[in-house]
Amino acid sequence: MDVKNKRSIVFLGHAQCGKTSLAESMLFRCKATSRKGTTQEGNTVSDYNWDEIERKSSINAGFLFCDYADTRIQIIDAPGFADFHAEVLGALRAADSAIVVVDAHAGVEVGTEKHWDSLEDAGIPRLIFVNKMDKADVDKEKIIADIQSSLSRSAVVLDSSALEKLMEQVAESDDALLEKYLSAGKLTLEEISSGLHKAVAAAKVFPILFGSAAADSGIDELLKAIKDFLPPPDERPNMRVQEGEVKPEEQAPFSGFVFKSIFDPYVGQLSLVRVFSGKLVANTTFYNVTQKTTERFTQIYLLQGKDQRTIDAATCGDIIAIPKLKQTQTNDTIADQAHPVTFEPIVFPESMMSASVKPRTRQDEEKISQALAKLVAEDHTFRVKVDPETKEMVISGLGDLHLHVMVGRLKKRFNVEVDLGKPKVPFKETITRTAKVQGKFKRQSGGRGQYGDCWLEIHPLQHGQGFEFVDKIVGGAIPRNFIPSVEKGVVKAMTQGVIAGYPVVDVQVILFDGSYHDVDSSDMAFQIAGGMALRKAVQAAGPVLLEPIMEVEVYIPEDCLGGVSGDLNARRGRTLGMEAKGKMQAVKANVPLAEMFTYASDLRSLTQGKGSYTMHFSHYESVPAKISQPIITAFAEHHKPEEE
Repeated sequence: MDVKNKRSIVFLGHAQCGKTSLAESMLFRCKATSRKGTTQEGNTVSDYNWDEIERKSSINAGFLFCDYADTRIQIIDAPGFADFHAEVLGALRAADSAIVVVDAHAGVEVGTEKHWDSLEDAGIPRLIFVNKMDKADVDKEKIIADIQSSLSRSAVVLDSSALEKLMEQVAESDDALLEKYLSAGKLTLEEISSGLHKAVAAAKVFPILFGSAAADSGIDELLKAIKDFLPPPDERPNMRVQEGEVKPEEQAPFSGFVFKSIFDPYVGQLSLVRVFSGKLVANTTFYNVTQKTTERFTQIYLLQGKDQRTIDAATCGDIIAIPKLKQTQTNDTIADQAHPVTFEPIVFPESMMSASVKPRTRQDEEKISQALAKLVAEDHTFRVKVDPETKEMVISGLGDLHLHVMVGRLKKRFNVEVDLGKPKVPFKETITRTAKVQGKFKRQSGGRGQYGDCWLEIHPLQHGQGFEFVDKIVGGAIPRNFIPSVEKGVVKAMTQGVIAGYPVVDVQVILFDGSYHDVDSSDMAFQIAGGMALRKAVQAAGPVLLEPIMEVEVYIPEDCLGGVSGDLNARRGRTLGMEAKGKMQAVKANVPLAEMFTYASDLRSLTQGKGSYTMHFSHYESVPAKISQPIITAFAEHHKPEEE
């Protein structure tokens, strides 16, 4: 199909605004389906996964297509929940334009505003479809005013009453039309129509349409507007090319971008590719520019929900799926090796909400790593790590809903059951003053005994300096071959912790004296003596518990400033400063990690979903006594140090 007769669009909007229902109406109207499904009945083309059917809401991006007036329209139905923003980011790379869906009854909601900002950043053309106009008590003029004040003053209604406004907007997007408008005071209908296409394609004007997916009203008008006003692939405003040159034509060298990976229970992994130029033929090879490898593949699919339609070739503008690629991953550029090009990788948001996962059975423990790896490959905002200090497996996502969906998929798809918990805080221990102690291990139980004796002096080091062992033995008080044994025992004891079971850090240990026995001294005896001495020394040197402090930057509307600042203070946070960033306020603060595990959902509640934040490790600080003492007491009750 000719490039000019292709449109690729993404449906965006707040959760439950009716995006999936609108897609169903379009498919049914274009005879791409024989019956119209509903989210309530769980039989839509787009939401086919069990968790989407169960929740009656989109979780994954759905990929669909229909043909209208000789034009192939490829549709990406993106989820509205903020927890699944990764799906939106991938869709923005694959689609050339967007349909922003607004609930006529609810008006412009926070999710819609966030999606609009993403579209603005990407410079993507868009139409606005006001859905659910068949509901009672809908005020059309109020909705228009809400859209223009919340989204853009350049949002215009396509009817005769708005002709004057439309002429101004169209004229401002084209110098020749502006000159004509200023001199003549008006434009012809032909000039308005021609100029409107340019203005919409340049993301300077945003037509508003009205209808109801449930009642199938406004669908013809929407389809016509998609064909008439939204740009074909060769007019895509920004392809995010990092290196090389791309000509969005079917005759140009092939180039494409892998924007998503999904797991299909029957064919395995599917790599979703947007073709930006040229042609890709089935059962050939492509060059992976990112991985610098050539990969052979056999089939190309066009997706209609869960159905895979085999096609012989894909050309500029197509959104396709390629099965069973071994070396190709999300964010890879694929191209003609003789004409390599590189597209910018998608920058996914940091995953801020974490939970520890514990498999319920040994069998689950054996399967969990492979299962989690597959989920990570599909969703780049889902993270998995084993904390090197706490030894816990920790999963992270964009919110509570995100994590629970992933746990549900572990059970349903991989038959792995886990319990979620609050991650352990990687505390550390250190000292605040100097101490000198003796560690003496002596045991006689028939036959050869055990004897090791050492004197240690310990000093606090500056934060971040770690550990230093100094040998000041003179006169052979301890034989040279046993000095490494003392250090080994010290290090082992430091790793295991003294007051609360956490690693001891920022300590200088000086070995300055000791004694030995010609027969009974051994490597093990001096290791035990070194560990005993270290534990005694730490207890005598003003031990304290340290906790990780995070640098947090919170982005919120100004009217939420008081509530968010008060909440940060309640989390033992220290505000470092604040500044205006566009329409938002940015508050920077240092907050203990222990207080941040539920912050993603708490911030959402505090700001009605309008707030967001970033977080990274800053430094360690002493834990206040009222918080550290219960931790230390609990450890002491279960651990008794080895006596001399």
